[in-house]
Amino acid sequence: MYHAESFAKLGFDTHLIGYKGSKPILSLTSLPHIRLSYLSESPPLVMRMPFVLAAPIKILYQIVTILYALVFDIPRPPEFIMVQNPPSIPTLALVWLVGGMMGSKVMIDWHNLGYSILALKLGQRHLLVNIAKRFEIIFGRSAYAHLFVTNAMRNHLEQEWGLIGHKAVLHDRPPSHFHKCPPLEVHELFIRLGRSMSPSLTDFLPSASLPYRTQLTEIHHGLPPYSASPASALSSLSTPSLRKDRPALLVSSTSWTPDEDFGILLEALKLYESRAREVNLIKCENSQSEDEPKEGRVLPRIWMVITGKGPLKDRYMAEVELLQQNWQYVRCTSLWLEAEDYPLLLGSADLGVSLHSSSSALDLPMKIVDMFGCGLPVCALDFACLPELVRDGINGLVFRNASQLAEHLETLLTSFPSSPALDSLRTTLQRALQVPLNVGPHVHDHEHEEGADWEWGSWSENWDRIVKPLVMRDPERSS
Repeated sequence: MYHAESFAKLGFDTHLIGYKGSKPILSLTSLPHIRLSYLSESPPLVMRMPFVLAAPIKILYQIVTILYALVFDIPRPPEFIMVQNPPSIPTLALVWLVGGMMGSKVMIDWHNLGYSILALKLGQRHLLVNIAKRFEIIFGRSAYAHLFVTNAMRNHLEQEWGLIGHKAVLHDRPPSHFHKCPPLEVHELFIRLGRSMSPSLTDFLPSASLPYRTQLTEIHHGLPPYSASPASALSSLSTPSLRKDRPALLVSSTSWTPDEDFGILLEALKLYESRAREVNLIKCENSQSEDEPKEGRVLPRIWMVITGKGPLKDRYMAEVELLQQNWQYVRCTSLWLEAEDYPLLLGSADLGVSLHSSSSALDLPMKIVDMFGCGLPVCALDFACLPELVRDGINGLVFRNASQLAEHLETLLTSFPSSPALDSLRTTLQRALQVPLNVGPHVHDHEHEEGADWEWGSWSENWDRIVKPLVMRDPERSS
């Protein structure tokens, strides 16, 4: 969606082709040059078939619907066709075919390798995996431009596949509306979410009294008369502040697939629960006060919110429900948010957790990109190219197993909400978000990559620096 928005802002008539799902972002649909073309899903009967039978039927269905969209939904041959990979089959071949027939310049946005995802299901040596890999090499090797989400992916595909065309690394960045939320936005978000809060959270979270007090925020002074409506009452009050007795809000976004081991997080939460009981009991004994206020605890309560949906969700959440019946310091709940509320949740959170391990070890998790865009430090599962995004001890902490994650949680949350370790990571992120990229006004090196030093930059800054020169080579467009 972000590529489409960037093209449209340059004045290109932009057709976005894809399946229905989450609502497109408002900044995209409000642009006059954007046209949405939705592909129809495979019939429900196909979805219930075994994979070996369903896969070829789905591919044939996709061939028909994608070809129709490319040839008939777009009124004239496009100058550029940009395709995100994966999915690879049949999309890469169809784009290659239509691009050749219409004289369009094909741009491939390499987010991962499609065959590596298939290998998670079937195994590396499966015949279909080998066929998928050959397909990806044949139809992905040559294009007008190749964009990569990591330097590691660019180096691998250049060396192993001999790619032909312009090549550039474009690290993912969230759009400009992703930001750290001030207490007022946190307050408004949890007024909305509070009405649908899970019953299991009632006794765990601090009590709420909407609209003056949510589970995380409160307004202290100047309460209006009882007769005032909630909207007018809220507008007449002083600015909300974060509650001192609030739990630490942790967020993890997952697709609930095998390349994200939720079991690591579950085990880490068990270890944290045990450690919090031990540490806080010692503090209570030392202070000779069993009625110590919540804000005096050495380790806080954790509210772990999991967003997203996928095939393993029901299995793991059922396990969570059983475990947390006896937990005092941890609650784990799942949420499915509207597109506009997702960045607000990230901007309201205290710490993010990423379990992404990468099927190819060459891509980076978009969830961390989103978190950084909201000024949210992360604890991230280590894999080969993670250092291109997460700098251990600078903008986050890296873990390899559940015990390391539990140790990081203790380090970052000790004395919450005034935690020096967590504040240090937040400060680094805030500085990076406030400083624009050091880029000259004329960038014509299409082989350019982002600098080795950790810098952030917005999506539009990165796109204008790396992709815009590739699509504005026509003098008439550049003028």
